[in-house]
Amino acid sequence: MVSIPVESIDRVDHALDRAVRAKEDGADLVEWRVDPMAEETGSEVAIARLVRECPTPCVVTIRDAREGGGFLGTDEVRRELLLGVIRNARPAYIDVELTTIERDGTLRAALRGLMGATGGEPSATRLILSAHDFATRPADLSRRIAAMQDEPSCSVIKVAWHARSLRDNLEAFELLEARHLPMVALCMGEAGLMSRVLAGRFGALWTYARDDESAGTAPGQPSIRELTTQWSFRELSRDTDLYGVIGWPVAHSRSPILHNQWFRESKRDALYLPLPVPPEWEHFKATLHSLIDDPRLRFRGASVTMPHKEHLIRFVREKGGSIDETAKTIGAANTLVIGHGGSVSCVNTDAPAIALAAAKLLSRKEGDLRGVKALVLGAGGVGAAASWGLADVGADVTIWNRTADRADCLAENLAKQRGGYGPLIVRAQGDESRFPRFDLMVHATSVGMHGGSDPDGLGLPKGATLEGVLGVIETIYAPQETALVQLARSQGVPVSLGIELLECQARLQSAIWQSIARW
Repeated sequence: MVSIPVESIDRVDHALDRAVRAKEDGADLVEWRVDPMAEETGSEVAIARLVRECPTPCVVTIRDAREGGGFLGTDEVRRELLLGVIRNARPAYIDVELTTIERDGTLRAALRGLMGATGGEPSATRLILSAHDFATRPADLSRRIAAMQDEPSCSVIKVAWHARSLRDNLEAFELLEARHLPMVALCMGEAGLMSRVLAGRFGALWTYARDDESAGTAPGQPSIRELTTQWSFRELSRDTDLYGVIGWPVAHSRSPILHNQWFRESKRDALYLPLPVPPEWEHFKATLHSLIDDPRLRFRGASVTMPHKEHLIRFVREKGGSIDETAKTIGAANTLVIGHGGSVSCVNTDAPAIALAAAKLLSRKEGDLRGVKALVLGAGGVGAAASWGLADVGADVTIWNRTADRADCLAENLAKQRGGYGPLIVRAQGDESRFPRFDLMVHATSVGMHGGSDPDGLGLPKGATLEGVLGVIETIYAPQETALVQLARSQGVPVSLGIELLECQARLQSAIWQSIARW
């Protein structure tokens, strides 16, 4: 269903044009959100026209401001308008809040009569009873559902609340599977996307989307094109395997675009979603346990990005799973693999991807960077992967980090390891005012990232310059043109973009998941 707000009576023609385009994009049902114009003189006639000329069956909603809508008038005015719309326009559905009929006994009695609940001839219009909470999961959710279910005029139950975490989606799925009437159960906000995309898989009567012109009538609504194209809504089934990208934040991630495209090209019945998980270990652990332990989801794996790459190692270790040597050495992994029976393992594909990017950038043979002096900026998960990946193929690596102790610890650990050409050559740079010349610079901090704490920053230490540098690898891909990328290009230094690195490591992930799926 596409929800289209109609701001005023003079926007009716435009709204109808939008409905036509929404149908062309794949909408089966249109919700006319007419609460913004409901208090205008002549609104009932305008609503009747919207219903008559709508290219699909439609729902009429005059959402009360107390439930997140735009109607500020009295219950009496809204009651008469709703009843007039049912009698004269006959939409397929009207949507009325449970709180409204609990408060307005006159409307409740009238709806029972119109819907045939009191023995009369039923109207062509059916009633959606709805409940919304734009702040959190309502404490009395079960009571609300029971009250809607017991209301004899109700044809469809709709509940929507703002997701506190990804785990709220699982409760929405449980509600759908336990329904006694046709139901829509959705979670709002960024964490609620899963409930919208997988709604049909769990028996929801429909899901809600916005058209291209609207910001949406509730937080987190995807567009109809996103829903049908990017998220393959109509192709999903009970057998669809679920993957995703876990991080905080992940709204900017391009990984879903890449992986879903590859799933479609390989005709694999799989879906990849953004999975926002707050930065604390407890959130990560609880969320992963919930996703893995729910057999209905068919959760098969995930890309794991900042700040959870080290958490992934800890999680797999606690579960008794397997950790590849690269991930074990650097203490960070970016790929979760879930085997049959719920077994878990993790891999680091960042390290080999960075080594491949460096070889391409410097026109060197893959797997051989001997003689290359590399500076890695950052000692977190990405910095550790870069340092290991480059040193493993022979590069002489220096690590700098704003917190020097972290760089020292990482360098000391890696210097004890052996790579493809013998002991790794890795050291930490403590003095940020004096840097020797480097052939390669890898930026592996969050400085410059869209939505980060310093989106316009360069991420360079005071004494580091690009003089004599033969190539720069940027690991950030949102934005694609960071300040560091722009500086490098202005000085004629070749650059490997974060989006290129993302695609390289993502292809390695995809190959791993594909090999597991064949078992």
